[in-house]
Amino acid sequence: MKSIAGKLARFWKILGPGLVTGASDDDPSGIATYSQAGAAFGLSTLWTSLITFPLMASIQEMCARIGLVTSRGLAGTLKSNYSKPVLYLMLVFSFPAIVMNIGADIAGMGAVGNLLFPSIHATWFSLIFTMIILVLIIYLPYQKIAAILKYLCIALLVYLVVPFLYKQDWIAVLKSTFVPVIRFDKEFVSILVAILGTTISPYLFFWQATMVSEDILQKKKHLVVNKKIIHDMKQDVDFGMLFSNLVMFFIILTTGTVLFNGGIHQINTVEQAAMALKPLAGNFAYILFAVGVIGTGFLAIPVLSGSLSYIITETFGWEKGLDKKFNKAKAFYGIIAVSLVLGLLMHYIGISPIKALIYSAILYGMTAPVLIAIILHISNNKKIMGKFTNGKMSNILGFSTLVLMTAAAGVLIYLQFTSPD
Repeated sequence: MKSIAGKLARFWKILGPGLVTGASDDDPSGIATYSQAGAAFGLSTLWTSLITFPLMASIQEMCARIGLVTSRGLAGTLKSNYSKPVLYLMLVFSFPAIVMNIGADIAGMGAVGNLLFPSIHATWFSLIFTMIILVLIIYLPYQKIAAILKYLCIALLVYLVVPFLYKQDWIAVLKSTFVPVIRFDKEFVSILVAILGTTISPYLFFWQATMVSEDILQKKKHLVVNKKIIHDMKQDVDFGMLFSNLVMFFIILTTGTVLFNGGIHQINTVEQAAMALKPLAGNFAYILFAVGVIGTGFLAIPVLSGSLSYIITETFGWEKGLDKKFNKAKAFYGIIAVSLVLGLLMHYIGISPIKALIYSAILYGMTAPVLIAIILHISNNKKIMGKFTNGKMSNILGFSTLVLMTAAAGVLIYLQFTSPD
């Protein structure tokens, strides 16, 4: 028994940037996408979690390996080895996409807070949550922030509980998981593209590489990368992406049984999903789902704002790092603050959370294929990666991701120009 506990303790110690990156992918806006998939199509999209897991894990592993070997974030590696216009193009697309994603998440947290405590307006919740996140990021040292983000991942476990509070047809669940259903109509293709775009997001590439390099530097200043470190990193990334896709699976399962069978087929926001669950699955399921949204927001928003700040500061060579105090990295923390404030103010200038998700999805869709191609090139470049270049399977999965994300981007843009308002 002690040996099992010891192994679990050692495994928990290995987990870090990969777990946080994977869990942060299930942010409130992502939960809204998965909820819509379940509500609109029942269990028909459950199989997508089996497809996205290896693709997501392969790209994030490459990003983590780049961070390990170069001791830089992805933006820093791009700056050193590629033409500046490529980096500036990524920055131009990333800034509005990430800010709108932050805004959608803040709005989702505020709306869900209002559901739990109706006497307090959603706007106040959004403001309070934003201030708490900003204060924690600025005043807590890196080790504390890393530990908080790691433990916040536990909040996502609530979504693994909710489906068991409602009667399930497990034979149908297994069939939908392992037998893909594909319909070639605009609505179904749209949700597949949305799931893919939500799951494999460019900001996660930057965050993964940066946090691995920063995490390693915190643990050991003069690190020699070896097979054990690479192995531990892969375990962290694989578990994080597995956890992310497992949560996605269970959210689709919950809404695909409770809401779809209850005749509710249109879900645009997380608060709609939570409210719809209440009369159909009971108060406990409703409360768990809502609390999970707030927990994921506290996890995802620091990742979103932090990744944006790392991108900008690495691009322009400014002082950066969550390990730095505010007065040593004012630009770094200033960018985080500006991104949070812009996200908070977004709906006051006429951009609703729904529009923000659409716009950010389009921008992510346009940048993801380019970034994946660059990540593949870096990962196979011996001048940069030395003996830690991609293996055959990494290249197969990475190239498959590139093809799929390029196709998804094309379909997404086509649908935006051909769909009626």
